[in-house]
Formats: sequence, C-alpha cells, structure tokens
Amino acid sequence: MLRISDHITIEDWELTEQFIRASGPGGQNVNKVSSAVELRFEAARSPNLTDPVKKRLKKIAGRRWTTEGAIVLQVSDERSQARNREIARDRLADMIRKALIKPKRRIPTRPTLGSKNRRIKAKKERAEVKSLRGRIGPDD
Repeated sequence: MLRISDHITIEDWELTEQFIRASGPGGQNVNKVSSAVELRFEAARSPNLTDPVKKRLKKIAGRRWTTEGAIVLQVSDERSQARNREIARDRLADMIRKALIKPKRRIPTRPTLGSKNRRIKAKKERAEVKSLRGRIGPDD
C-alpha cells in the first residue's frame, strides 16, 4: 500500500512491478542481476483518484502515460533493487501529490493607462532611432 495523503492511498493491486536488467554501473554483476525496476500504475482505473486529478496526472505524466491509462516509471538510478523500488514509488507518489493541487484560475487584467503610455512612448523612440538610420540624400 502506497500512502499519498491522509485521504488517498494506492492499493497494491493497482501497482505492478517488473524487475529488468539495468545499464550503467555494476561491473560483472550488471549482466546477472535485474536491479532496475519498472513500476506500472493503472491510474485511469484507480478508484481512489477523482476525474479532475486523473486529468492533471495525465498532463504531469506526459510520455509516461500509456494509451491504456497507466503510468509506467522506469528507475535504474541505484545498484540496489530495493532502493530503485523505493525511488520509483516515491516518484509516483510525488506525481500524484502534484496532481492533487488544483491550479489557481487566472483572472485576466487590463493594462493600466501608465503602461499603455510607456509602450507608446517606447514605440515612438524606437521609430525615431530607425528613421535616423536612413540614407542622407542631397536634399536633406
């Protein structure tokens, strides 16, 4: 069981772990031991997450979200299988915690009169600079 918050826990049946061989450090051991972990969480079918949370989670997960609605995390940071397992579970929990936070609605504001005047003034100054770059002709 993975505890996300006081109200939300992810049950073990929702998580699938598969251990695979990792590339990277490990010496001769790297070809013998499956220390990397592939954690799969069936997010779309999870009864513990609400629909808005699932939508935000899909956006946060990005490419790790599969077409079936699962999140797949691969971790091979450490040599230890147990440590990689912990890291994968922590990353999943962090993603879900981020998805729980409802984003603030943006209230559109109008530009102030001062900011409009500053913008017009800057445009006029820039136009003046550009007009001075022209060729000086015989009639000038």
